[in-house]
Amino acid sequence: MGTALVPAGEHQQMRRVWRRLVQTARLCCGVPDYDNYVRHLMEKHPERPIPDYATFFRQRQEARYGGGGFRCC
Repeated sequence: MGTALVPAGEHQQMRRVWRRLVQTARLCCGVPDYDNYVRHLMEKHPERPIPDYATFFRQRQEARYGGGGFRCC
């Protein structure tokens, strides 16, 4: 069996759809999109340093759950 090639335009469309699905899944789990955050900082707050992904993730977790650890209720 040979491998079928996907036309370039269709490949790009599939990549866009995949990125949207990944972004949606992350947002459902409470993880904001890092790329959009970086883009926002560069456009709206160029004076602020851009954190690495680990720092960004930690900040988002603290903002969502608070700095006092996890609670049930």
